[in-house]
Amino acid sequence: MREITAAQIADAVCTLTIQANRILPDDIKAALEAGLRQETADLAAAALSMGAMESPAAMPGGSKTAGKPMQEALPPLLADIRRNWQAAEETGLPVCQDTGMSVVFAEVGQEVHITGGLLMDAVNAGVARATNEGYLRASVVDSPLSRRNTGDNTPAVLHTVLMAGDSIKLTVAPKGFGSENMSRIYMLTPAAGKQDIIDCVVDAARRAGGCPCPPMVLGVGLGGDFELCALLAKKALCRGLTPHPQTEYAALERDALAAVNELRIGVQGFGAGPTALFVAVETYPTHIAGLPVAVNVGCHVNRHAETVI
Repeated sequence: MREITAAQIADAVCTLTIQANRILPDDIKAALEAGLRQETADLAAAALSMGAMESPAAMPGGSKTAGKPMQEALPPLLADIRRNWQAAEETGLPVCQDTGMSVVFAEVGQEVHITGGLLMDAVNAGVARATNEGYLRASVVDSPLSRRNTGDNTPAVLHTVLMAGDSIKLTVAPKGFGSENMSRIYMLTPAAGKQDIIDCVVDAARRAGGCPCPPMVLGVGLGGDFELCALLAKKALCRGLTPHPQTEYAALERDALAAVNELRIGVQGFGAGPTALFVAVETYPTHIAGLPVAVNVGCHVNRHAETVI
């Protein structure tokens, strides 16, 4: 039996919460860079297809950009997103003003004995400390009705599973509600197939529009029951931009992503560039009478960080 103290857990949660809010995962950065190249090409093509048409700013009452070509008057929006994440890393400030509600996944080895306090208390202590030390916006209220701000982003949402081993894996995923509010659950019949699932993903993305600060990352939960498919969708957002290991689900991810990008919502909802960076699918066995599908919408930062203690 290995002992891990509540203080160690609180320290890890604090570090991960600040890290997730300041530094984007490398795969997200790479996908945004690829999207920037696409967005630039889209804007250039639009400008060429419109010939001498000027930007809206060139119309009567427009600004000093009047008369400039369209692609010059409207620089690629992903370039601004890149400058934003670079500024966050340089200054140590959060990459987004909505520093989210902290979602923590704890995979606890059965050979671990937590000493010095409860797991939930340790997680909340880490989130509270990170809110103060990381200059994170306090966004959690104590009751859905009275809505008094708790002042330190606690309590977190904690999902705990027991695993083999003598370590604890912690994943912290601060979730802003511009994207969370756009998430949806669909209870399909067992007669539904691949295209029906894709239609659900597309429906969620279409309804979201520009609200979740696209390009989006979409987590999709398939199977289980009502609440488990939503949890699967949230976990999918933490997987990284790695295709599903099973061929049929990797193909579903690719096809759903292509269908979402055909919506042409574009970066920040302006029509150019990618609408989504990735679709990640997680699955679980389900009942013979149903096919639950959950779509958890993530914004372009898709914050998460993990460690093992």
